[in-house]
Formats: sequence, structure tokens, C-alpha cells
Amino acid sequence: MAQRWVATRPGGPEGFELVEHQVAAPSSGEVTIRVRAAGMNPADHKHVASGDPADFPKPIGYEVSGILTAVGPGTRIATGDAHVGDEVLAFRVSGGWTTELTVPAADVFAKPPSVSFEAAANLLLAGATASEMLHRVAASAGETVLVHGASGAVGVSVLQQAAMLGVRVVGTASGAGFERVERYGGVPVAYGDGLVERVRTAAPDGVAAALDCVGTEEAVAASLELVEDRRRIVTIAAADRAREEGFLAIGGTMPESKAYRDRVRGQLVTWAGTGRLEVPVARTFALADALAAVEVLRGGHPGGKLALVSEG
Repeated sequence: MAQRWVATRPGGPEGFELVEHQVAAPSSGEVTIRVRAAGMNPADHKHVASGDPADFPKPIGYEVSGILTAVGPGTRIATGDAHVGDEVLAFRVSGGWTTELTVPAADVFAKPPSVSFEAAANLLLAGATASEMLHRVAASAGETVLVHGASGAVGVSVLQQAAMLGVRVVGTASGAGFERVERYGGVPVAYGDGLVERVRTAAPDGVAAALDCVGTEEAVAASLELVEDRRRIVTIAAADRAREEGFLAIGGTMPESKAYRDRVRGQLVTWAGTGRLEVPVARTFALADALAAVEVLRGGHPGGKLALVSEG
């Protein structure tokens, strides 16, 4: 029997349980993955924080990496032929905090040999979100954009993808995050009182767009003051304020966002394989220690991605 974490009821991690489950054999169009690493994202716990109790228990986790243990009849994965023993990564899945699961093959990609299981399991949710943010504000070569929360997982991916586009980034961070922003080509500025003035000093010709990864009132206010065209302000964390002020909020459950993010997954895997897109991993935890990992994740400043690992 495999093991997986489930949310037994709406709410916080006090309702999470590690349970045994039977893994279904893959049908045509499906594969089974023995999970070596499960990515951890704020969405993992936020998406089970509310809802109809009748819809629980719900499996937790959206992205994994591991090894194929079974392939459905006539099935190919997103990157081509698939064989038992192949190393892969997958997003978007349901129930990634597990030792083994069966998933649609269209969501599975060959893992580049140069990318660790822990990094591969954390590549696509943050990477696809970052790609969509840059796409939605139409960031283009020669422009400067403001990124709120530039040292976080999405922010770090934005920094790297912006550099590929020739876009300069001024990124807000705490002092502890400055080195990470600079490492990936951004100009760090401290958040807090005087933020707008510091951004103007760092970008004397102005910022063309603002990408909000944190959702604070400060981030929203600064974006509105610094960016004239509200169509070039996007948030992943302040949907209510976006509705009030007339700028853009995006999210993986929105049809347009989902379609875009699905389209760019293959490109992100390619960039990771060639070393153009890195995933900094701060810490790993055994699958059984997921509750401790959640506390670090909820703390908001892990210094990189977290992964739940299982023995190979």
C-alpha cells in the first residue's frame, strides 16, 4: 500500500493525516509514478483551508518528481515515449504528498538528468505562475518592472525569466533576501516606509509594470502609484483589491490562467534542463514529517523551496 497525506476536514494542518491508499493501475493515457520528491507550495494548504466538509477528505499536493512504475496501454507522456524506470516530473496532479500515484500522462514530463528530484518537484507551479505574470503585463526587452516579493519562489522564477526577455527587475525583499535577488539579476529594494521613493531611485526612468507576489496593502498602493496603466499591474495574492482598483488578478484555477500555464510547462522543463532556470531548494523533509514542513512553509520566509522526499 502507498501512503499519502490528506486533509480530513476544512482548516489547517491539524486536520492533515498520513494514510494508506491503494494506487490504481494506469489506464490508457495514464502512468504511475513512484514519488521521490513532492513540491511544497502555499496553495497546497490554502486550497484545503475551506470548502464543503462533505467534499473531504482531500489529497494534498500538486507537483511531484519520481520514477515511472507503470505505463498505461499505448500511452505517451507530454515529452514523448514513456518506459518503466524513466525519471519524470508532473504538474498538475492531485495528491502529490504521497509515495506513489497514478496521473494523466499529459501532465508528466521527462526529468532532465541535470535537475535534482527536489528541484524538479518544485519547478512548474512557481515557474508557470511567473511566466504568466510576465506574459499578462506584456513585459518586453528594455523595460523595467517592479516585482513585489522578488526573493520568494515565484519572484526568483520571475527574475530568471525576465532576464531571458531582456527585462530589468527592481524587486522588493527583506534584507535577508537581497543576496538572492541580486544573484538572479534583480535590483533589490527594501519594503516598508519609503518604498515608492526607493523604487524611483532604483528606476529613475520609471517602471513599466508591477508584479505582485505578496498581496500586501503596501504592494498594491505602490503599484498603483508607480504604474500608470492598470492593465500592466498583476497580482497572485490580492484578488479583492484587484477587483476594487481595476487591475488584474490571476490564479491557477482560472480557465485562462490554467490554459496558459499548461502551454508553457514544456518550455520551463527545457530551460531547467539547460541550466537557464534554477529552482533553489532550501530544505527537504521526510514525507512523514510533512507537518513540520508546513510550519516552515507557513512562516513565509523559507529561503527557497521545500520538498517532501521518499526513499527511492
